[in-house]
Amino acid sequence: MIVVFVETDAKGVVGVSQEVLTFARDLGTRSADAVQAVVVGEVTEQVRGQLGEQGVAVAHHPDDPRLDRYAGAAWAAAVVQAVETAGADVLLAAGTPRGMEVLAHAATRLDVALAANVVQVDTPDPFVVTRQVVGGAALEQMRLTDRVRVVAVAGHACDPVPAVAPADTEVVTFAPELTDRDLVAQVRRVEATEADDTGALTSARVVVGAGRGAGGAEGFTDLLELTELLGGALGVSRVVTSLGWRPHSEQVGQTGSRIAPEVYIPCGISGAIQHWAGCQSAKTILAINTDPEAPMVTKAHYAVIGDLHEIVPAINAELRQRRG
Repeated sequence: MIVVFVETDAKGVVGVSQEVLTFARDLGTRSADAVQAVVVGEVTEQVRGQLGEQGVAVAHHPDDPRLDRYAGAAWAAAVVQAVETAGADVLLAAGTPRGMEVLAHAATRLDVALAANVVQVDTPDPFVVTRQVVGGAALEQMRLTDRVRVVAVAGHACDPVPAVAPADTEVVTFAPELTDRDLVAQVRRVEATEADDTGALTSARVVVGAGRGAGGAEGFTDLLELTELLGGALGVSRVVTSLGWRPHSEQVGQTGSRIAPEVYIPCGISGAIQHWAGCQSAKTILAINTDPEAPMVTKAHYAVIGDLHEIVPAINAELRQRRG
């Protein structure tokens, strides 16, 4: 049995959790295991419907008002109880900050190893996974021999795909066994802050990237026009946000967003390991850079060698002309 810890928000099951459900379903097909979910928080009809689209027959729902506030240890206690009730030997979650924390607590409670940044399960028996290491610059294989395999799936390890045979998800409510120690660390207050919406970036089919080569905060006019002409989103390197040229919500990389667009156009980005960790899942990469030996150029599918301030305006002019 495979159990997936599913994260939700106001819109339902978050995108990365839908990816993990697809990942789990593929694994279940190869190992002849069913896939169930555990959802901490309200299971709305929308959530239930989305779980059904992913072929989840059973969703375990811990019912306790103490779980209304996020508490990593308490949520993990509920997840472990669902795993044991289901008799699962695999526990999956998205490699988000919350998913990683819950899985770390769960692995400790189960006294098993945690495999993080996993991009695929090579063989279900023996259970061998491939995971990203060194910021995604290398891959390693890891064999899990514990009674429960706990795996954090890297973002965009696969695309979310609905099940061929949707399910009528049954929601099984249970009372989690919590202690005061489980609630020592919890979210006490949430305050609104400035908009930091990364959704458009992570879901965009086209991303235009910009790095130090932009030259300054005033150097993004043509890049933003290209982004608009392509109907995409702007993504930047860490140095750009560190210098205050663009907001952190646009950062792509190990400490920013991980993207998987159909096309990524990094302009003036050298391609450090940390940035590559965030963009390597792009289907096609077209780099624009003055340095033909830059890591981003050598890893790109296509490259244009030159100054982005000359090349991007020319691309924009051609796009405008073709559109009349």
